[in-house]
Amino acid sequence: MKCFVELPKNIKKTVRYLYQDAPLDKLLEIRKILNDVIDKRLSEQKIRHD
Repeated sequence: MKCFVELPKNIKKTVRYLYQDAPLDKLLEIRKILNDVIDKRLSEQKIRHD
């Protein structure tokens, strides 16, 4: 995995927001969205490699 410094600026801003400002209800919404997108991407990758 890349070092945090090497990640895109928008990812760093998102992580900073999650640590500092995001209320609990937003954290839960964001977690669901990110998990859904990651799961979809991983399943697509698996299909391509099978």
